[in-house]
Amino acid sequence: MHATAPTALPLLESDVLRTFVAIADCGSFTRTAAQVFRSTAAVSLQIKRLEETLGQRLFIREARRVQLTAEGELLLGYARRLLKLNEEAVARFLTPTLKGRVRFGTPNDIGDRVLPGVLMLFAHSHPGVEVEVNVGRSVELVAKLDAGELDLTLINAGNDGLDDSRGEVIYSEELVWAGRDGGLAMQRSPLPLALANPGCAWRRTALDALDRQGVAYRIAYSCEQCAGQEAAMTADLAIAPFPRSLVKPPLRRLGVEQGLPALGEYHIKLIRGHQRNDATEALATQMIQAFAHPTGSRSTDS
Repeated sequence: MHATAPTALPLLESDVLRTFVAIADCGSFTRTAAQVFRSTAAVSLQIKRLEETLGQRLFIREARRVQLTAEGELLLGYARRLLKLNEEAVARFLTPTLKGRVRFGTPNDIGDRVLPGVLMLFAHSHPGVEVEVNVGRSVELVAKLDAGELDLTLINAGNDGLDDSRGEVIYSEELVWAGRDGGLAMQRSPLPLALANPGCAWRRTALDALDRQGVAYRIAYSCEQCAGQEAAMTADLAIAPFPRSLVKPPLRRLGVEQGLPALGEYHIKLIRGHQRNDATEALATQMIQAFAHPTGSRSTDS
């Protein structure tokens, strides 16, 4: 009796996965067709064949938008990772080998939440480049950049002492009020706040908004990083201005229904130093791409 050879599983083509991800991102077959320079019929045929290959329906077509099915959501995670791995593999062999050193600055919380993944990818794609990371407050990082001690830095726009005409905005997110779900801090008067130290853009935005609306408040908790604000909110000591993506249980978003004013958006900027080279530009490009396609929460030290 002869053993039966295992049936080979079909391979997923990068071109088809790229189309699938583009549709998931923009919600339209027609707009995706324009982006990938194909006809809408050709894009539809690609997705039909992908669905037949996997034996699953991936999209639900609605009047003005297409949405992912549960199976489509699952495939999206795999597709992004496969495309990223393909890009990394090709870059490893086709990108000229860079050598050198990049002195990079980042505010505290970006360093904690975002940098590990970005720097790991950069180390794989540019193993000859040494990256030195300096973590600190935005104002201090810009001073080091101007003194020639850094080549590149991320900052939180709007902080006191910063020239907001400098740098490139690479990420924007809504700033919202947050507090412990079911907590009592929101009901106290004056309203207890957890804020970063003076000079922080989030602090100024929050206080200006409360002053305009005539809401009485007191600063109950001051800290350098948003992790401290999160701790104060979790303990129900205060509420705080916080990035929307970071408001997770046991915290909840607060707003107009609690009589609180809107706070608008905050922005993360990338600023280059005076001395530029290929290694610095490579890291800058990778940083911009990471923020353009976020895979997790990110914020800054204010």
